[in-house]
Amino acid sequence: MDEINYITEEKKQALIDELRVLTTIKRKEILESLEAAKALGDLSENAEYHQAREDQGKTEDRVHQIEYMLQSSVVVKKHQSSKVEIGTTVIVKKEGSKDSTTYSIVGAEEADMIHNKISNKSPLGEALFGKVKGDVVSIKTPKGLVKYTLVDIQ
Repeated sequence: MDEINYITEEKKQALIDELRVLTTIKRKEILESLEAAKALGDLSENAEYHQAREDQGKTEDRVHQIEYMLQSSVVVKKHQSSKVEIGTTVIVKKEGSKDSTTYSIVGAEEADMIHNKISNKSPLGEALFGKVKGDVVSIKTPKGLVKYTLVDIQ
C-alpha cells in the first residue's frame, strides 16, 4: 500500500506550473539541442548529443514524478486545530532554551527548514503529530534526547 503524500494548495500550483514549463518549454529546448547535436555528425562520440539525451531523461523523470505527485497527493489547507496535524502551525520551545520556534507542519514534499516548514515524517513532526497544546515530546538526536514543549497550535 502506498503512503499518503500531503501537499498544500500552493505546492500543488507550483507543481502544475513546473509541469507546464517542463512539458512545453523544456521539452522543446531539449529537442532543439538533440537536432543540433545530430547535425554535428557521429553520435557515438558526440558529447552534446549525449548531454541532451541525459537532460531529456532527467526531464521525463521529473515530469513523471510531478504527474504522480499530483495524482496521488492529498491537498490540505492551512487551518487551525486543537491538535497537531498537516496544515497546522505550531510553536515549540526546546528544553533549556529561552526562545520558542514556529513551524508549519507540511507533507514530506514541501519540507523546507529555511522557511520553518517541517514534514510530518521528520523526527520532530512525527513526535508532535496528534499532540495538543502543553504536551512535551522527546526526540532522539545524535547528541542525545531533546525535549520540546508544544506551546501553541495556530
